Amino acid sequence: MKNRLSTVALFALFASTASYAQNKLSGVVYNTASNTALSGVEVYVKGTSDGFVTNQNGSFTITTNLTQGEIEVSSMGYVSKTINFNFDTATELNLGTIYLNESAESLNEIVVMARGVIDVAEGRRTPIAVSTIKGADIEEKIGSRDITGVMVNTPSVYVTSESSGFGDTQMYTRGFDQSNTAFLLNGQPINGMEDGNMYWSNWSGMGDIANAIQIQRGLGSSKLAISSVGGTINFITKATEMREGGFLKAGLGNDNYFKSTVGYSTGLQENGFGVTAMFSHWQGDGYNDMTAGQGQNYFISMGYKPNEKHNFNFLITGAPQWHDQNYAKPIATVYDEKDNKIIKTPGYDVFGLKFNNNWGYVNGKAFNERRNYYHKPVLNLNWDWKINELSNLSTVVYASFGRGGGTGPIGSSPFLQDGSGLRDIQSKYDENALTGESKYAIRASVNNHAWYGVVSNFGHKFTDNLTFNLGLDLRSYQGDHFRQLTDLMGGSFHVDATGSRLRDPKARLTETFSTNPWKVLSGFAKNPEDKYGYDYSETINYGGLFTQLEYATDRFSAFFQGAVSNQSHVRWDYYQYTPQEEKSEKVNNVGYNVKGGLSYNIDNKHTFFGNAGYYSRQPYHDNIYMSFGNTVNPFSENEEILGLELGYKFVSEFVSFNINAYKTNWANRIESEVETVGDNDPDYPQLAGQQLFTINRGLEHDHQGIELDIQAKPLYNLEIKGFASIGDWRYKGNTVTEVRTEDREILETSTNDIDGGKVGNAAQTSFGIGAKYKILPNLSIDADYRYYQNLYANVQRKENLELPSFGLIDAGVSYALNLTDKNRLSFRVNVNNLFDTEYITQSNTANMLTGAEGETAYKGINTTNQVYFGFGRTWNASIKFTF
Repeated sequence: MKNRLSTVALFALFASTASYAQNKLSGVVYNTASNTALSGVEVYVKGTSDGFVTNQNGSFTITTNLTQGEIEVSSMGYVSKTINFNFDTATELNLGTIYLNESAESLNEIVVMARGVIDVAEGRRTPIAVSTIKGADIEEKIGSRDITGVMVNTPSVYVTSESSGFGDTQMYTRGFDQSNTAFLLNGQPINGMEDGNMYWSNWSGMGDIANAIQIQRGLGSSKLAISSVGGTINFITKATEMREGGFLKAGLGNDNYFKSTVGYSTGLQENGFGVTAMFSHWQGDGYNDMTAGQGQNYFISMGYKPNEKHNFNFLITGAPQWHDQNYAKPIATVYDEKDNKIIKTPGYDVFGLKFNNNWGYVNGKAFNERRNYYHKPVLNLNWDWKINELSNLSTVVYASFGRGGGTGPIGSSPFLQDGSGLRDIQSKYDENALTGESKYAIRASVNNHAWYGVVSNFGHKFTDNLTFNLGLDLRSYQGDHFRQLTDLMGGSFHVDATGSRLRDPKARLTETFSTNPWKVLSGFAKNPEDKYGYDYSETINYGGLFTQLEYATDRFSAFFQGAVSNQSHVRWDYYQYTPQEEKSEKVNNVGYNVKGGLSYNIDNKHTFFGNAGYYSRQPYHDNIYMSFGNTVNPFSENEEILGLELGYKFVSEFVSFNINAYKTNWANRIESEVETVGDNDPDYPQLAGQQLFTINRGLEHDHQGIELDIQAKPLYNLEIKGFASIGDWRYKGNTVTEVRTEDREILETSTNDIDGGKVGNAAQTSFGIGAKYKILPNLSIDADYRYYQNLYANVQRKENLELPSFGLIDAGVSYALNLTDKNRLSFRVNVNNLFDTEYITQSNTANMLTGAEGETAYKGINTTNQVYFGFGRTWNASIKFTF
């Protein structure tokens, strides 16, 4: 530290002697919370090299040749502050006392609405493991990636590029998938009500609207009864801006990616009203072959603050999109057993890592059988009421309306034998045109829903140290699921020969429906005779109460949270039941959770914390009813989750870090696998090209590990961040396994021993380091390196397949040009996977090497495994004009 102070002091002295004028700025910097002086705070004049570091009394003196400008005051663990100065005719200027707010992981400066509902961790006070990504970092790092891409440099977070299409990534936290990590939008739960899943294609605009992301690993600090087994991810969006202004932004990327965005805010007017709006359009060909996509994003926020007691904010946002998809395939091409010139299943070895076998040509135009399309408008009304100095009420009323689905073939198309590896869709089209009957057609699996909810939290301060919260969480969900035709592929009708179709057996379907995400808001099959394969609905009603008691002083904090909820489920099946039997039995499930934690801050630098919690979580709707029918599953029970965590946090002037250990045990779990059937499959050749779903019931997980994240600022213009996580995630006991088709028919059932098997699809060991260096005040470069190992296949087996380890480097450059006091031009370039590393991000199978004749290997694994390779080198560049 002495060397660093000396270096900065000499630097400041040199800058001073080189100046033509001897204008001196002085002041003192204090901690707002403790009202104590802060040493080691960096203070520099923006646009120059003039800078200094505060001494033990918090004081600083800077010599500059500028007569007016801005200084930036920053320190690790605090919110930076910019202050204007103007010497006029004087040569010395005292700026007085400058107060900095603690920030380490605090978002209090960012949360401007629904303060009582958005549960954010407050740095050294909240006893949980947490990482925070601010809006500026999101804008820099996201480029053309999903929002999950900005969270990869976080302990125990792993992101796969599943399906390798826009919005198809999957995120894992501490080895738990997205259905078991709670995602919140301004405190509003956004995990699917039926199965807990997240589909990032539905949230493709999140990178535009997110003001911050807080990743709370483990139990989290949310008071709601939510599925925070792996963690809680809180997206805090932009609200109505206080100041008038706007921006224009355009970006380009690999594979013809283009995005344009415009935003404007009226600012908060004298009458208390204000409006902020943003719109964007994006399109691209996709990294893999035939994975093009296109979409828009809209965001409108209207604020009204009539007085200091009430604050209202209404927002509506949505991200309509469509994108073509690519599925897993074997590493090595599979040939016919009798004729090794006939390709049965194309692989990466012959056709390359970008190859996609879901498409072919029809009448000279490229056509992908698999497309995802969706439009999910979200409406959100926030009301913050400051009742008095001791009490407040915060309420969020919300609604969302999802429309869309995913396409796939009815029947299958063979692969062409011309060396292209493409599907021979044209021959199927010609057959349909000749006979009039579409035995091969394209259908869409539709998932529509209407979701309404309210979250309200009352807070009361009994004393300066003791606070109490009581709230409710109400949700009502109506989901509709069916299949409809999108393309008859040359024919004029399709006969629905599905065996479970009770109404109008072998009906002729003639209507087709659009996959345009704007048209699907109302343009979908409403008549039963236009639906194919299945047709059912469900209503899920949820009511929960939660409470929290928290005691906090400058040194010590403790909290206790409790929540109880009831979920009711009713299923209607219009396809395989008579009208008298189409409604199922109503099922009610009660769940609860309790958790508590302690934190002790020794001297504003050292903090020890611990927390523990127990969840009794109701089963998801999809697990309550058997065989996708109305029969209630008698073995459906609450899932039991126990979480424990201990940690230590350190914060100083130049470095902060957090280290913690955790253990999570989870019983009565249900998981699934997916595998694409090859043309030469010995068991199900008639299902070639389609997907098989394996459902494992009765799983028990045991996850434990150690995590570290660190931030350092050794120089005023250099920031360093790092993370590491070592996990041991295993299955325990036996599981009951079902194999089903895409049409949900059961093919086989078995019982399997998986005790001690490694949990797959997320790297159990990972570490990374990143740095950002300011070459000039307006020019910076940054790079991140991360390494993954102990990554296993996405199967539930006693002997799982370990995939090859890999490391990746991302880099970027930022430049900003101040045109006027209000106008600014910003440039950003990102290169992801800088060295074009070849790696497997996921495997859907666990085929081991056996030494059999003709067996081949890739980096030590059997080439028959169906895998996804990660993206190679990608890039994007953007320019933004702020006014």
